[in-house]
Amino acid sequence: MNVRLLRLTAAGLLFGGIAAASAVAFAHGDVTPQAVDTTGLDKLGEAWRDANPYRGNPRAIEIGASAFNQNCARCHGLGAVSGGIAPDLRYLEPGDVGDEWFKERVTNGSIRNGVTYMPKFGEALGQEALWAIRSWLETVHQE
Repeated sequence: MNVRLLRLTAAGLLFGGIAAASAVAFAHGDVTPQAVDTTGLDKLGEAWRDANPYRGNPRAIEIGASAFNQNCARCHGLGAVSGGIAPDLRYLEPGDVGDEWFKERVTNGSIRNGVTYMPKFGEALGQEALWAIRSWLETVHQE
């Protein structure tokens, strides 16, 4: 094998390894939640609500849009249009059925075979911010 071909092969392996390592870290929920200012929303207390108390609330939708972009779009895509890394949240069931799944996922994250695919966001962001995100998600819902 000539030296040029050897160098190209080594460069390809190096960049491929870096890309693979980045994808693994990315898919494993290696994220730092960004604080969300929930000023203007009613405080919900410590106990998680079973259904979204902010459904249709314009202030919650505004906060949720920003909070989604800060904390969720990295994996779920801008506008909740997934690029394949995580579920496309535009297709999340509306109403109480979708609320149940949403609450479960954001509070417990997603861990399969010891690998974190989505971290737990419940404690980091609180239910006000997360229900605001859910309120915004319902505005982009697709059938």
